[in-house]
Amino acid sequence: MLSPNASLEPPAFFLTGFPGLEKAHLWISIPICSVYFVSIAGNCTILFMIKTDRTLHEPMYYFLSMLALSDLGLSSATLPTMLGVLWFDRRLIHFDACLIQMYFIHTFSIVESGILVSMAFDRLVAIRDPLRYTSILTNGAIIKIGLGVFLRAAFLVFPSSFLLKTMQYGRTNVLSYPFCLHQDILKVVRSDRRMSSIYGLMVVLSSMTIDSVLLIASYIMILRTVLSIASKAERLRTLNTCISHICAVVTFYTPMIGLSMIHRYGKNAPPAVHILMANVYLLVPPLMNPVVYSVKTKQIRTRIAKKLRKEPS
Repeated sequence: MLSPNASLEPPAFFLTGFPGLEKAHLWISIPICSVYFVSIAGNCTILFMIKTDRTLHEPMYYFLSMLALSDLGLSSATLPTMLGVLWFDRRLIHFDACLIQMYFIHTFSIVESGILVSMAFDRLVAIRDPLRYTSILTNGAIIKIGLGVFLRAAFLVFPSSFLLKTMQYGRTNVLSYPFCLHQDILKVVRSDRRMSSIYGLMVVLSSMTIDSVLLIASYIMILRTVLSIASKAERLRTLNTCISHICAVVTFYTPMIGLSMIHRYGKNAPPAVHILMANVYLLVPPLMNPVVYSVKTKQIRTRIAKKLRKEPS
């Protein structure tokens, strides 16, 4: 039953660290914060290399810089409350601040998904029509694709925040994670939440689901093109240009699917498992993307090595 003041007073939201492990929060924060700082440093390095090296001013690397920016945005959106809970036990978060954090987390997640599709299109054009690659993916086209990806995410997620704002909550609401996610906020809603649930499903279907289909279709066309190449060595060389992107796709979608599965089927799992999966979903892609592209992309790897050795490029 709703509190008589539930709709008149601003609700209080409390974030959750690792239940039962509160005394170990400081130690738990060491690997988590290390991952954050390494991912931020790695993505900043990628951006610096692409900006300062003219030989990397190509469509593939422009899309990679967009991916690095989305990873930085995702890390920056979750880091403050994560540190607040683990370091200072600051669990209280204002309702509006919670909605803002939720908005940016989901927006940057959808942006990353859209960028991965754009990168698949980039690889498709480079492999199927290499002679027209630069004429198709001009700077203007890349800017339009980037703006389209960002605006799609921004406009898709905004109504979710608005719908949650109109709902009723109790005076005290305990969330399941040290950050705010849409499905987690829905759990503490005390009024009818069907509209918000339906819209959340529509957002997933019109972003992640469509992007998954486009990614699969792109790689089917890429494989058909590669298999038509007579030389086995040339087929392997061509496929090797896609390895970094495939790793980025797997790194992004695997934790997301795992988190969705544990939400649906792992209701009896310990709370720490849910929190761990949510952290993997938000921490692993920003960490692994710069690592994968630095290791698997020769142009970036060699330029980072030159910078470290302070050799002229």
